[in-house]
Amino acid sequence: MDRAQLPLNALRAFEAAARHLNFTRAAIELCVSQGAVSHQVSALEKRLGARLFHRLPRGLALTDDGQALVPVLAETFDRIGATLDRFGDGGFQYVLNVGVVGTFATGWLLARLDAFGAAHPHIDLRVAINNNRVDLAGEGLDYAIRFGDGAWHGTHAEPLMTAPLTPLCAPLVAARLREPGDLARERLLRSYRVSEWESWFAAAGGDAPTPRGPMFDSSALMAAAAMAGLGVALAPKAMFGHELTTERLVQPFDVEVDAGRYWLTRLLSRKEGLAMKAFRQWLVGAVGDSAPPPPLRGGPPLQA
Repeated sequence: MDRAQLPLNALRAFEAAARHLNFTRAAIELCVSQGAVSHQVSALEKRLGARLFHRLPRGLALTDDGQALVPVLAETFDRIGATLDRFGDGGFQYVLNVGVVGTFATGWLLARLDAFGAAHPHIDLRVAINNNRVDLAGEGLDYAIRFGDGAWHGTHAEPLMTAPLTPLCAPLVAARLREPGDLARERLLRSYRVSEWESWFAAAGGDAPTPRGPMFDSSALMAAAAMAGLGVALAPKAMFGHELTTERLVQPFDVEVDAGRYWLTRLLSRKEGLAMKAFRQWLVGAVGDSAPPPPLRGGPPLQA
């Protein structure tokens, strides 16, 4: 059937009557008379050549043909309503779903979200935190920002920034450290990437002791444990600038090791829409800007 010939009023009347199984309640919802709803439904049945309702003494019951039509109309009207709801503030609101590894979210992105919102007021950015293991398709994500080597199957990965790892700890712990070998007496907090401490000690020119202590799936959580004096974290210094400036964390040694970088990733099968392109261009530009982020409004300095 041509779109121009679609009986929209009759379809609305039928869908409302099917939900209520009552012409009177459907009429109240549509702000028309009960007779108008009944007439529209009868006209639709005549046009389709099929009965859509069984008329009962106390209401209605859908026929098999009516049951086949209802879900299609309900989904269509729901989608139209949801789309219309996204118009506001003078334009269409594009929804953009982005997964972000927690350390990058708290250490870099959060302080810059106001700037993105000001630059792109018609993008409804929705951020989900992950621990670097993310299912782009299963979680309905347009993009995911994660840490690693960029080799994720079926994924396009664009490099954002390097983030070399270095020991970070509380000042009281740092006071006990004079050389890398002193770390053997400390609790070395670990991530699930088990070879990182070994790589760091190799860069520092020594043998790695066996790490002791809890394992974390987030550098931000590991750094919080280090700030609490629970051990020494091996974490990306670039994500903890405020904590280092305020000396809640200390870098006891200058040695750093490159264990990967942050990447902006999307599925190869995911076509980049307007909102995705705008976010990517803003993100790459903001990463290239060496200026420090603005302070967060309405609260204390950013916590790990």
